[in-house]
Amino acid sequence: MLRKLSSSLAPLTLIGMSLALYGAFIYAPEEKTMGDVQRIFYFHVASWWIAFLAFAMVFGASAAYLATRRRFYDTLALASAEIGVVFTSMGLFTGPLWAKPAWGIYWTWDARLTTALVLWLIYVGYLMLRRYVPDESKRANLAAVTGIIGFVDVPIVYFSIRWWRTQHPQPVVMGGAGSGLDPLMAQALMMSLVGFFFLFLWLLDKRLSIEQAQQEIEHLHRRIEVL
Repeated sequence: MLRKLSSSLAPLTLIGMSLALYGAFIYAPEEKTMGDVQRIFYFHVASWWIAFLAFAMVFGASAAYLATRRRFYDTLALASAEIGVVFTSMGLFTGPLWAKPAWGIYWTWDARLTTALVLWLIYVGYLMLRRYVPDESKRANLAAVTGIIGFVDVPIVYFSIRWWRTQHPQPVVMGGAGSGLDPLMAQALMMSLVGFFFLFLWLLDKRLSIEQAQQEIEHLHRRIEVL
């Protein structure tokens, strides 16, 4: 699917991210209490949702690899994990920027922030494991198991503000009675999600292309050694 969309992903990403910037900084109204600093919300939330999508793909690809032993799924899991760590880092960076003017502090060890940091550490550890286990088959197997187990923290992060009392605000999207966004804010959030989604697909396509090229180089090296 990505191969078929590859030529279209760059312009779609450009349009989507332009739309996200327009929605966050121009289209969305100013929040009454926090003012313009609240505009970080559109990038912060989108970063986390795309990170969750990336880690869900790691989970699915890892399970598919263990079932089929096809190298493509291992490669897909690796690419998704790398991109997921990037978006998680973005979420962890934008959160304190928003927290300081809103709460008066950059960080607090509440349930949402702590489990989010643990999620980042899990997948950084996943990438380190892949780098330092030399045997290809063993590396792929260990990484697949880690990718599956690590995904357990994703729903914990998501539901943490529903399960425990936290410093983090209660959900404004699908948060039940009393929650919700101004319609223009909700539309701006959707613009950001669309833009970040196409950015994710574009990064995934490029990372898979790089990995494919590396595999072809490895194959050529092996053929040269045989000769």
